[in-house]
Amino acid sequence: MILPGLLYFIVFRYVPMGGISIAFQEYDPFLGFLDSEWVGFSHFTRLFSEPDFYSLFSNTLILSFLNLAFFFPVPIMLAVLLNEVRRAMFRRSIQTLVYMPHFLSWVVVVAITTILLGSQDGAVNDLLSDGGFQRIDFMTDPDYFRSIYVLQNIWKEAGWSAIIFLAALASVDPTLYEASVVDGASRWRQIWSITLPALRSTIIILFILRLGNVLDIGFEHILLMQNTSNYRVADVFDTYIYRNGILQGDFSYTTAVGLFKSVIGLVLIVGANKLARRAGEEGVY
Repeated sequence: MILPGLLYFIVFRYVPMGGISIAFQEYDPFLGFLDSEWVGFSHFTRLFSEPDFYSLFSNTLILSFLNLAFFFPVPIMLAVLLNEVRRAMFRRSIQTLVYMPHFLSWVVVVAITTILLGSQDGAVNDLLSDGGFQRIDFMTDPDYFRSIYVLQNIWKEAGWSAIIFLAALASVDPTLYEASVVDGASRWRQIWSITLPALRSTIIILFILRLGNVLDIGFEHILLMQNTSNYRVADVFDTYIYRNGILQGDFSYTTAVGLFKSVIGLVLIVGANKLARRAGEEGVY
């Protein structure tokens, strides 16, 4: 039964890791991996000396940490609130509604956002105009880009991300809540003393895994939201790799950029896992 999953990781995860070698080569598709010229760490030197490096790095980190600060807690709160709903039919209806956006592509999500926030005929700006307020260029003003990005993530993925927390809460012994009622605990006290401690290990593990993707914030989403007006805050490593690797064919250099991202993620996972273990938690491994 484990064989299909094992084959997936071998074929699509481990075998492609051999391609990392081109980060240290001046890769030529006609010469292949073995005959391309080895250039050592020159691509990494080029990356760190690029004028855009610090803006790419800061933009990526800011968007990632905004996700950690504002998106990560939302599925936890949603799971706790759904767990408190006693009517099964109502709970299932709410779950279905919050799961549905996950199955929409980012193309659809960005299109909906544009329809709502467009400066000329967007629904939100029409309401502002009718109320006597000035129209706002939400989609082109760099000051609004990060807020819109985080809100889109919350709307699309919060419900789906809450599933694992709901699964963790399903394993909580109901007698704990019954005993707390006998002791006079309020609903808020039950959440604080029973529900949240039951989620603690799951929260820590998912937080550690999230740190591993701190420089990987979603290429398609950013690309669709990016335009010439918000470029200075919307350009991240993923879009930079796309421009240089796919459009310009600089495969070796962009592989080096991708490897840099992966190394940062690995360091953060290992460091966070060690801190969690020292604090008495299980961690990822």
